[in-house]
Amino acid sequence: MPLVRNPILPGFNPDPSILRVGEDYYIATSTFEWYPGVQIHHSKDLANWELVIRPLNRRSQLDMRGDPDSCGVWAPCLTHDGDKFWLVYTDVKRKDGSFKDTPNYIVSAPAIEGPWSDPIYANSSGFDPSLFHDDDGKKWFVNMLQDHRRRPRAFAGIVLQEFDPSAGKLVGPRKNIFHGTDLDLVEGPHLYKRNGWYYLLTAEGGTAYHHACTLARSRDKWGPYEVHPEKHILSSKDAPFAALQRAGHGDWVETPEGKTYLVHLTGRPTTQERRCVLGRETAIQEAYWKDDWLYVKNGPVPSLHVEVPGVRDDSKYWVEQRYSFTEGLHKDFQWLRTPETDRIFAIGDGKLTLFGRESIGSWFEQALVARRQTHFSYDAETVVDFSPLDERQFAGLTAYYGCYNFFYLTVTAHSDGQRELLILTSEASWPEGSLKLPLADPVKIPNEGKVKLALAIRGRQLQFFYALDGEGLKKIGPDYDATLISDECGGHKAHGSFTGAFVGMTCSDLNGTALPASFDYFVYRPVLDKTDRYEV
Repeated sequence: MPLVRNPILPGFNPDPSILRVGEDYYIATSTFEWYPGVQIHHSKDLANWELVIRPLNRRSQLDMRGDPDSCGVWAPCLTHDGDKFWLVYTDVKRKDGSFKDTPNYIVSAPAIEGPWSDPIYANSSGFDPSLFHDDDGKKWFVNMLQDHRRRPRAFAGIVLQEFDPSAGKLVGPRKNIFHGTDLDLVEGPHLYKRNGWYYLLTAEGGTAYHHACTLARSRDKWGPYEVHPEKHILSSKDAPFAALQRAGHGDWVETPEGKTYLVHLTGRPTTQERRCVLGRETAIQEAYWKDDWLYVKNGPVPSLHVEVPGVRDDSKYWVEQRYSFTEGLHKDFQWLRTPETDRIFAIGDGKLTLFGRESIGSWFEQALVARRQTHFSYDAETVVDFSPLDERQFAGLTAYYGCYNFFYLTVTAHSDGQRELLILTSEASWPEGSLKLPLADPVKIPNEGKVKLALAIRGRQLQFFYALDGEGLKKIGPDYDATLISDECGGHKAHGSFTGAFVGMTCSDLNGTALPASFDYFVYRPVLDKTDRYEV
């Protein structure tokens, strides 16, 4: 079979849940505070994947206004019971401190394209929920269990309870069926049945550089569960120079021919600081069965190159993407938190108009529309028409992770009304969330007229550019450290920052007048640089 180079879903695509229905494979991944919620990709051959839907797309299903960075939709699980699709997910409202507020929900649909139902509330006892359909027709809900007392652990185990779809609720007894291993931080459960065994696949070690997939089995779904002879069937924790790091949080699928594949999250750190600028991505591993235990081929360290049924076409990955706004918003784009899109953007006359709302990094209502960074190096470009009156109105182009790490080239005005270009940066600023001062010197520009804004990332270097009408691009500001737009430089380093780098357009009006900014187009141009880490 042909080789595919991991990851199969590059850029911010963590916590994969995989499913096969007939000849069709689907992977659901976390989206956290980005709206709409949950990305579902489709493939026929495990090599070529296409985004088909983000199903949580209306207020009744998801409203994340107020959710802090890296909260929102965690670890969805996508399943099919022979009749319809089921999707379970958490909308995390708080993750920091001793408590986590983690309401879990269940939605369903007759087809992957929908319509997806309004959610059924399940519980809030932990996160990373999963739904298992047993061969007797019963459905079982599992999630990690949290204990704010840490008696003895905050991640207290994996809890199991029956789900009654006709009643629309969890029923019957609830039991902690697995407490995890000495690696600790057990989460991400998936329950399966094969050859009379119940298998429980979990993630352990946290989502940074000690992450792992742990497998256990039992003859009874209620346990007791025995741990795999190798304990962790997948991990990079003991292989710091492996191409794929942070490997864990997996799910498996069988092909029609009976081969088993494990998908898992991974990171590809760059520089000596080991920063994953592309966030947590989805990779795939070939696996096999021995003595009713699953093993990863050449594991437990994940392989960069893996044999899969299909041949990947990389041409789409490397082609320049030029987005016009003549036919709505392209599916590559997302926004932050809110289901009420008419308050933050509109599309008409071939333009994307953003309505200035709260400041960049706001957890409530900011007008920011962006796409994932999926390459180590790239160029981005847009043209904006914006007429600010003072320094509290600004719009432009941003390389964005969250409120603690972004680079932002703005069109704004000084307090005297003179329009200018000004770069705002928040450079690993947790917990203050402050701009890095002093700011680079502003550049005065005419008070009317469109401005072209651009940025170029080559490895760890980020450079902004601008051009006025009829002029070529000129540099503005110094070289910035692009690797700051990474998990490792977010709110709680790699253990508490879970998304990835985006690039896009944004607009703020701190005067509260919703001043609009119009964008003509957006360009994302992949670049292959000598510093890029595709092969190791």
